[in-house]
Amino acid sequence: MNESREVEVVVIGAGQAGLSSAYHLRRTGFEPDRDFVVLDHSPAPGGAWQFRWPSLTYGKVHGMHALPGMELTDADPARPSAEVIGAYFDRYERAFGLRVRRPVDVRAVREGDGGRLSVETSAGTWSTRALINATGTWDRPFWPRYPGQETFRGRQLHTAQYAGPEEFAGKRVVVVGGGASGTQHLLELAPYAAATTWVTRRPPVFREGPFDQESGREAVARVEERVRQGLPPHSVVSVTGLPLNDAVRQGLADGVLDRQPMFDRITPDGVEWSDGRRVAADVILWATGFRAALDHLTPLRLREPGGGIRVEGTRSVADPRVHLVGYGPSASTIGANRAGRSAVRDIRQLLSEEQPVAV
Repeated sequence: MNESREVEVVVIGAGQAGLSSAYHLRRTGFEPDRDFVVLDHSPAPGGAWQFRWPSLTYGKVHGMHALPGMELTDADPARPSAEVIGAYFDRYERAFGLRVRRPVDVRAVREGDGGRLSVETSAGTWSTRALINATGTWDRPFWPRYPGQETFRGRQLHTAQYAGPEEFAGKRVVVVGGGASGTQHLLELAPYAAATTWVTRRPPVFREGPFDQESGREAVARVEERVRQGLPPHSVVSVTGLPLNDAVRQGLADGVLDRQPMFDRITPDGVEWSDGRRVAADVILWATGFRAALDHLTPLRLREPGGGIRVEGTRSVADPRVHLVGYGPSASTIGANRAGRSAVRDIRQLLSEEQPVAV
């Protein structure tokens, strides 16, 4: 399609960050389709949550915060989180008339005419004065590379492809990664697998006691400092440690969460350390996280030499028309809500300023 439409703001992504941004745009007087548009490449409401494995029930979700203006109430903790949150996002979009367009793939954002940005998509091109990028990380699973990886005769998969523990029945499984997903996978797999081995680059840090507001502020500040310097962000979860709940305590006591240092190479039959120690494996499960999905912004040349995009608040320092919501310090669900409000406030100020005349 060659159709080109003009709006004031384009929001890319309809997860927590995108819907929060759209809510605040609408609340401050912007009209969907006339003043702004939300583009989402997923097939249905729910953001990345719709792709989570069925055994991740709502009761196991860590830190899900309600979207602004509508609480998530009476959710069955035994239902899959994909169903609960997908249905919640669907109700939210309809309640506030956000008119999300999907599935729409955003291919590139470029400099347009008259100081505007050109957003090229599978459904045509939008010309916009400002952009809220809320694409998250789910589409960029991170696969580390190790010597011999291509020789492994078993199965390798990433958390993004994990469908539940039953498919690993009778298998010898190596789980790589020290985050929440890695520990959840291990605890689920152990009753089914013939054997499990847990390896991480750094020793895991388990957090005792409640995660209070002061701890949260410290964690966010550490992530925020990286993006302020133009470095790729670490996730907020990576600097908070792993909560030491009853399931984790039992996993430690049972030896399921017996962490081993990272192996040095992969062999056809398993993994091997430099001291000669080997572990046979049928499956390697990479619970190694995700990276920000920002390739469509490449034509704008926003990246710093350090590899990240330098951000003040949510605003790209290199281009004040571009806001990154759900990036770095706003990657948590509550952070995305606050960042959406902040981005809309800054964009309103930007759009109220007199625009220079294009030469």
